[in-house]
Amino acid sequence: MNAVAPHIAETDRLRLAPGVMLRNDRRRGQWMLMGPERLLVLDEMALAVVRACVGAEIADVAAGIDRLTVEYDAPRTEVAADVLEMLTDLRNKGYVVT
Repeated sequence: MNAVAPHIAETDRLRLAPGVMLRNDRRRGQWMLMGPERLLVLDEMALAVVRACVGAEIADVAAGIDRLTVEYDAPRTEVAADVLEMLTDLRNKGYVVT
C-alpha cells in the first residue's frame, strides 16, 4: 500500500529537486521547470509561487505566502490554500523537495 505524502506546510523550506532547473525559454517566452526527461511549463502564477517559495534564500513557505499576499493584494487564507496545494503538487511530481 502506498502512503499518501503529507501536504506541504508553511514551515517547510523548499528547494528544487536534484537535477531540476528553472529556465526561461526566451524564444517561446515561457518559464519552465526542467528535470531529467521531463519539463513543466509554468504560467504566470506558478512562476510567482516558485520564485516566492522555493530556494535556499527563502526562509520558509510562509514568507513566500506573505510576499504573494502583499504583491497581489489578496486575502492571505486564499493565497495560502492555493500556494500550499500547488507546492504539494510540484513536490508530488518531483520538481521540489523539502
